[in-house]
Amino acid sequence: MIHINIFSFIFLIILLMVITGTIVFYFIRYLDRSRKQDAETYAQDLIKRAKQDAENNRREVEIELKEQAMQQKEKIESEMRLARKENHEKERILNKRQDMIDKQVDDLRKQEKLVESTQRKLLEKIEENKSRSIELQKTIDTQKQILHELSGLSKEAATKLLLSNLETELHAEAGALILKNEKIVTEQCEQQARNILLLALQRYAASHTAEATTSSIDIPNDDMKGRIIGREGRNIRAFEKVTGVDVIIDDTPGVVIVSAFDAIRREVARLTLNRLIVDGRIHPSRIEEIYQETNREIQSFIQRAGTEACQEVDVLHLHDRIVNLLGRLYFRTSYSQNVLRHSIEVAFLSGLIAVELGLNERLARRCGLLHDIGKAADHELEGGHPKIGADILKRYGEPFEVVQAALGHHDNPRINNPYTIIVATADACSASRPGARRETLEHYVKRMEELETIAMEFPNVEQAFAVQAGREIRILVNSGQTTDESAAKTCRDVVLALNERLQFPGEIKVTVIRETRTTEIAK
Repeated sequence: MIHINIFSFIFLIILLMVITGTIVFYFIRYLDRSRKQDAETYAQDLIKRAKQDAENNRREVEIELKEQAMQQKEKIESEMRLARKENHEKERILNKRQDMIDKQVDDLRKQEKLVESTQRKLLEKIEENKSRSIELQKTIDTQKQILHELSGLSKEAATKLLLSNLETELHAEAGALILKNEKIVTEQCEQQARNILLLALQRYAASHTAEATTSSIDIPNDDMKGRIIGREGRNIRAFEKVTGVDVIIDDTPGVVIVSAFDAIRREVARLTLNRLIVDGRIHPSRIEEIYQETNREIQSFIQRAGTEACQEVDVLHLHDRIVNLLGRLYFRTSYSQNVLRHSIEVAFLSGLIAVELGLNERLARRCGLLHDIGKAADHELEGGHPKIGADILKRYGEPFEVVQAALGHHDNPRINNPYTIIVATADACSASRPGARRETLEHYVKRMEELETIAMEFPNVEQAFAVQAGREIRILVNSGQTTDESAAKTCRDVVLALNERLQFPGEIKVTVIRETRTTEIAK
């Protein structure tokens, strides 16, 4: 009984599980069918919405295409209207030109008729003139025949006699006329040149006191000499090494002399030594310190002097290097005449002369101010200051007239460049003013004689002439006893002798001339 109940219970449980599984199966199947229906419904909704969106997009695209078509149509119509307007304007211009052409054609027809009428009249006059010429020729021939019969001369003899008389009269008249006009022109030119120079010199007034540069330095007592020399000469050696000058200390009381070929270097050394004497601390490091300060001050002063000179003469837009070289001229003298003041004076005189001649005053002043710029660098470069100055000015882009004025203001100025002649004239006027240069007439004549005497000492030299105010010496040698090679050697020997025996500023050009002349006598 108990076993039956257990089996019944197990069977019941199995039955319940089967029933439950069947119910769960059908429930799951029902849920799947419901989900499937919901998915189909959702998909249909998506398809419907997609179709609706596609329809809306199609309508928007159609509307946008219609708007673009309308805009394109309006643009094409606007371009067509503009083209029609341009065509109308061109048509109007063409019609106007056609009217002008028609008018010109009518005028040409009228002129052709006038020309034809004038041509007919000219032909008639030509025919008339021909007939008159024939009659005149007949009359002339008749008169010539009568004259030949009366004079008893042939045609050739009469012509020759007449031409001879005319030639004699013309030669006499031409010679007299040339002499007369030459004298008048010479007098007028001299008077005009004299007036221009006098007017320029009177309009410009400047001081012409000769400046004397000194290299001597006063010291308070002779004990200072020992301090300058230093222990075993270390101070003076350091000073000479730093400044590049020679310090001369001798028995002269209260004076120390500074010697140097470069005027700027000498001035820097002089100021440095003065400051050391005032400061009292003299040793190598202090010497170098004071020298550096003084050198900077001198360089600043040089640049300022050049700038002030340009402003005084009203010459602008110069390169900084040229302005610096102008300032260096402040420390350069020529026969004790300050070269910077001399250049400023030449600039003013050149400008005044250019005004009188109707030329460019600013360009003339520029030429005059820069004509001696080579003197600021002739201690550093080889050659005379005209060539050095011309090279410097050409390198920094100065005008052709300025370069030529610097190159030719001493020797053989070019006639085709008037500014070179003006600068040479102003330079001569500035140098020859009373008091401008310290050299006296006796010293000048003596120097000229010394130049010629030295040249005459060499063999085969026949004549020697000092020209260009002693800047050139021309030597004539015997062509029969001298060859080209020996003439070149003589020129070199004269240069060496001048360098050894004379002291002179700048340079002296030596020219040896050897000429061969052949003379025959016709008998």
